[in-house]
Amino acid sequence: MHSIDWKGQLATCTSYCYCWDVALVGGGSFPQPGEISLAHNGVLFLDELPEFKRTVLEVMRQPLEDRVIRISRAKFTVDYPAGFMLVTSMNPCPCGFYNHPQKECVCAPGTVQKYLNRISGPLLDRIDIHVEVVPVAYGELSSERVSEKSEVVRERVIKAREIQAKRFEGSGIYCNAQMSSKQLKVYCKIDDAGHQLLKTAMEKLNLSARAYDRILKVARTVADLAGSENIETPHLAEAINYRSLDRENWAG
Repeated sequence: MHSIDWKGQLATCTSYCYCWDVALVGGGSFPQPGEISLAHNGVLFLDELPEFKRTVLEVMRQPLEDRVIRISRAKFTVDYPAGFMLVTSMNPCPCGFYNHPQKECVCAPGTVQKYLNRISGPLLDRIDIHVEVVPVAYGELSSERVSEKSEVVRERVIKAREIQAKRFEGSGIYCNAQMSSKQLKVYCKIDDAGHQLLKTAMEKLNLSARAYDRILKVARTVADLAGSENIETPHLAEAINYRSLDRENWAG
């Protein structure tokens, strides 16, 4: 287990070590901050997410919403800051080969869904982006095609951040992910085509109201990265595509 100080940028916790509940959420007889608070203003990375105890993962639901974690004792309550960015990784199944283009998954029927069910729907709802990373073919690895330079991507991200800083100036928030429902209606307006696309996605993927909000916030960010004042249909489609684990039958 590894972490950087309160002002630091990274805290990680991996299931390969013996992870006590208190190490992640904080606590003890004399309450101390856990990894969730140590990652304040930075990134909390959880490797092999389904291997963590479900009860521990469920504790993160409230801090992800309120950016504060509360530890209660008989005579007092302690609030620790928890404004972190959650990044996680996991295998698609216990054997690791579900949806692999070349290797066959050897998991028994129902095993993949049971594995994914270790992570609750309400917690997944609070994760804005789900991305399935597929193996990269040798031809792509050895290709001499010139890709976009990191400096160019960095410049685009900086500009998007500047747009958001100006948008929320004086409001106490600094990025799209922190928008309230009221601000969502102001800054995330979509046209009729966008409404129809989102309605279809909501019905087909059986998305929750929280997922609806998350999609709009991500679409607003995609539009900012593209330098667009309005959320266009392609921006919305990209945001919907980032909800892969919401799709029914994804695991068979």
